[in-house]
Amino acid sequence: MGIEVSGRIKDLRELMKKASIGVMVVSKTANVSYVTGFRGEDSWALVTDKKVFLLTDSRYTEQAEGECAGCEIIDRKGPMAKSIAEVLGGRKVKRRIAIEDELSIAAQRALHKELGVRLQACGGVIESLRQMKSKDEIILIAKAGKIATAALDEALEVVRVGMSEGELAGMINLNIRKRGLRESFETIVAFGANASRPHHLPGMKKLKKNDTILVDWGVRYENYCCDLTRCFGVGKVKAEYARIYNAVLQAQRAAILKVRAGVAISEIDEAARGVLRVYGRPIYGHGTGHGLGLEVHEGPVVSGKNKGKLRAGEVITIEPGVYIPGEWGVRIEDDVLVTNDGYEVLSPAAGELVKLIID
Repeated sequence: MGIEVSGRIKDLRELMKKASIGVMVVSKTANVSYVTGFRGEDSWALVTDKKVFLLTDSRYTEQAEGECAGCEIIDRKGPMAKSIAEVLGGRKVKRRIAIEDELSIAAQRALHKELGVRLQACGGVIESLRQMKSKDEIILIAKAGKIATAALDEALEVVRVGMSEGELAGMINLNIRKRGLRESFETIVAFGANASRPHHLPGMKKLKKNDTILVDWGVRYENYCCDLTRCFGVGKVKAEYARIYNAVLQAQRAAILKVRAGVAISEIDEAARGVLRVYGRPIYGHGTGHGLGLEVHEGPVVSGKNKGKLRAGEVITIEPGVYIPGEWGVRIEDDVLVTNDGYEVLSPAAGELVKLIID
């Protein structure tokens, strides 16, 4: 087992011991990856005090053998619950078996039927470990951001008037795929007023000679995600749009400057919103950011409702926005590492409004 995965298992077993958990059934895809190194799907992990099992099937066994050194790979032939029971059949489990909160009721019932023991719901255990990123994980997230930026820049070189949102999104995705990677989530491209909808799905709207573009996209590199948002002016940019962009940029910078281990998360959120109030701009309804890593949305949630504090090693997004239905939408998002004495922007940082001159 690799050094990093070994350390994760050690930390997990310590938490299991404190909670009197004898066996942990890991079903969430990202968590399976975290404790085994496996990047496939439809597979579970089983963590005991002595061994780690990966229960998969013939579609993934060859892949698992290459990715999961140190795990015992179980090529299951039947239902998952039955396979877990078979693995544990010769074991005397004195402590309770833990399952993740996200496991379906049907799967819980099947496990209970096969194992005949009490199951303990234990959510957030592995997620709490995942929030603290290692040096290697940080490098991968930063690399994802650089590749994502290069893919977007390449697409912007050939963007043209009359191109649809869907075409531009497709070009960005193609550039990601040409690099042998995939998107960390569905790419968002919004022209003009469509950008007032934070999760707009790119459609057939055509780019005009004088227009605006919002792109929210990410890359998954070695299974780790980045999450970025950029806005651009096209042709003659209206002064009001430029003013909105500047307000959002200042809000983002104010929030980033607050980032530091030990700072209340709510202060990060308020720093961004406070700037927008000063500029007299509408306050966005979504959070100011979120953690990211194996998933594009992880803890901690950066919002005024989060009473926690930032910890060194967490990677968060900072993404304030201003949305005016029927007119514009501006959001600026970067990926930021929390350090003991401040922060490090892992992605190529956003700057002043870029104005595209296109045909």
